[in-house]
This record gives sequence, C-alpha cells and structure tokens, in this order.
Amino acid sequence: MNVVIRSTGLWKPEESVSNDELVACYNAYVERFNDENATAIERGTVEALNPSSSAFIEKASGIKSRYTIDKDGVLDVERMRPRVAPRPDDEISLMAEAGLAAARQALETAGRDPKDIDAVICSATSMQRTYPCIAIEIQKALGIEGFAYDMSVACSSGTFGSISAINMIKTGMAKSVLVITPEITTPQLNFRDRDSHFIFGDVAIAALIEAEDMPGDAGWAVRGTRMMTTYSNNIRSNFGFLNASEEPAPAFEDRYFVQEGRKVFKEVCPMVIDLINTELGKLDWTSADLKRMWLHQANINMNMMIARKVYDREFSSEEAPIVLDEYANIAGAGSLVAFHLHHDGFESGDKGLICSFGAGYSAGTIFLEKR
Repeated sequence: MNVVIRSTGLWKPEESVSNDELVACYNAYVERFNDENATAIERGTVEALNPSSSAFIEKASGIKSRYTIDKDGVLDVERMRPRVAPRPDDEISLMAEAGLAAARQALETAGRDPKDIDAVICSATSMQRTYPCIAIEIQKALGIEGFAYDMSVACSSGTFGSISAINMIKTGMAKSVLVITPEITTPQLNFRDRDSHFIFGDVAIAALIEAEDMPGDAGWAVRGTRMMTTYSNNIRSNFGFLNASEEPAPAFEDRYFVQEGRKVFKEVCPMVIDLINTELGKLDWTSADLKRMWLHQANINMNMMIARKVYDREFSSEEAPIVLDEYANIAGAGSLVAFHLHHDGFESGDKGLICSFGAGYSAGTIFLEKR
C-alpha cells in the first residue's frame, strides 16, 4: 500500500517574545541575584551570574524570537515561567486544544471529514498528563471513530509518530491517520539559566497521512523511512510523576531540561549525516536528488553543518529552510513545521527529506516525492 502525506496544519500562540525582551528580563534577574548575594560572591561561596545578550543568543542558536502560551509570566522577573490556569476535567486540556486547532486545519486543507479518519496519534516531547491520552481527547473532540494513542521520542516525536502512521497504513490497519505534535515546551525551560533560557517555543503541528488511493489532493508520496536511537544523557529532563515521591525532594530547578550543547553538536551531526547518506543509497538517490531538506529546528549551526555535508557544497536557504529564527526550538514539531511553511515550488517528481534529531539520541527520516 503506497502512502502519502496529504496535508498539514499549524497552530501557534498569539504572543511572541523577542530576544531583547527575554534578555531584559533575564538580566534584571541577574542584577538582583548578584546584589542580594554580593557578600557571598565576594567571599567566593556563591558564583556571580553573568548577563546575557541578544547577540549571544542569535550567534549560539540562530533564534530571534519564540511563541509562548503566556508572555507575561515568562517576562515577570518574580516568576519567569508561563502561567497555566488549571481547567476542570470536563474542559478540554491546553495541549489537546492546541493539537485540535492544528488538526482541524489539516483536515480542512485536505477536504476531509473526521468520519474519514481511522486513527489519531499524538506524539510530542512531553504530555500534559499521563492518562487519559491526549490523542483520545482530541479524537473525542473531533468525533473520530477508531483508536488513538500518545507516544514520545523527544525531538523525533513528529517523525516517529508519522512513520508509525505510515507503517500502520502499509499493513492495512488504517487508511487515514492524523499525527499531531503539540509542543508546549516553554514550561519545560529554566528561564533563569543563561545557557538554555532562550531555546524553546510553543507550537502544534498536524499531518494527515493516508493511503495513496484515497481521493483528494495528490500530496507527497512516502518513498523511504528510517528510525534510529542510541542512548545519551547529553539532553535530559528528570521531570516525572516519581518526583513527588523522591526523598529528599529534588529542587524545582533540577526537573528542567538540561543539555551539554557542545557534546550534542559533535555527536549528533555526524550521526545524522551518516543516516541520511545511508538511506539515500538504499533508495538509489543522491543528495542532488533532494530539492529540499526540512530539518529539525534546534540550532542553526547544526542545520548548516548537516546540510553542507549532505549536499557536499554550499546550499541555499530554500534547500534547507530555517524557521527557528521565528519559532525557536519547537522540539518534535520542528521538521514538520519547516515542511508546512516551505513546501511550495515543487513539481511532480521533485524529491525532499523530512529529518528529525534530538534527545535519546533519536533520529528519523521520511523521504518524499511530490505526486
């Protein structure tokens, strides 16, 4: 059974935070911290904090701004994290609401009714709750029959979820699957950490993946897929339900996302380059066949190195588009958001690659051909 990506849909918060705004808040926190701990800093028992700058952030990451579910909370120096109002159990959850908006756009673009959908996969870095599944909540809100489930593979969540849907269709288990990646990631950030406070943004992306013989727009034929993982502690979050039972209780800051950025760069880039080249060989394609690569949007320096090595030449911004300047790192949604925003200009037979990489380590590839 041939499989196509029929359509995609995008949701983003209304509010955006620029680097300048983020830095102003962070530096106000640094100044207050250093003033309050001046004596200890002078004695050498407390280390002074260093201020940040927009130039530092952009050079280190390529990020210029990020969308957030709560700008006021992020920029409140007394709080420095989003505010999330609790909702009653009979009201749709925040993550499901974001995913639902993206899913509806994907359905509308494809001209699909929810009754045409067989399954929903919600695949994201972190889920708002353990159960019931966010995917089942979205399934109910849309009125879809069939089944739904959640999954998570960090920044490869979008591609792994999509490949799961592709394989499901190939085996005949379903003919039409919604894959939704709602990444509400700003609550995972320690906005008091200079090395990471700028990294994440909030977004949701949905992809409608179907059997080729279903009616509708031609879409993108899936020509090859690959998933791979190898264990690493260099990107980690220890947040989970066991935290409440830990003795002694962990500091709140210890539950946030942390990474060893330089190690990630040195280890992940060669891994992804080798993966892409190996899979190209299996398809009897070369990099010259790739009109565009939609890469994970974590760091502009990683993307530039991977694209340059795969193409084996300097490349244009159209060949490896960047959205992280506006969206920041949007975790498992990154490569699919890049695809959603930059899939224009393709004719039948043109080829492209959706590729994710991140914590785990994990990496996923989906090779496409425009029908």
